[in-house]
Amino acid sequence: MNVFGALKWIRFDHLPLNHQQVVLTDENGKPDAELTDLLGDCLSKVDIFGNIESAQSVSDIIDDLHLLTPLPSDVLSEYQKILEQPIAGINIASHKQLVELIYLPLV
Repeated sequence: MNVFGALKWIRFDHLPLNHQQVVLTDENGKPDAELTDLLGDCLSKVDIFGNIESAQSVSDIIDDLHLLTPLPSDVLSEYQKILEQPIAGINIASHKQLVELIYLPLV
């Protein structure tokens, strides 16, 4: 599974996941601020210009952002990478009110 698949799959009270409560962590639970910030930036643009719920793939999201925003291709490439980032698991940190996506390091 990847970040995109997890975001489409996870629901709270039958509503899509609030991306402000999503954190990317390594396998030891250590948050990765850079990846989390990149994902937050990407999803804030998607909230305005796209719809992750109706997208069938990461390419659908990137195509929408390409058509509807002036974002440069290098930014869109980074957004595509973060959405396609493989994850090893999902941890619900209820005491922090966070969903931790445990990413797999890229080799």
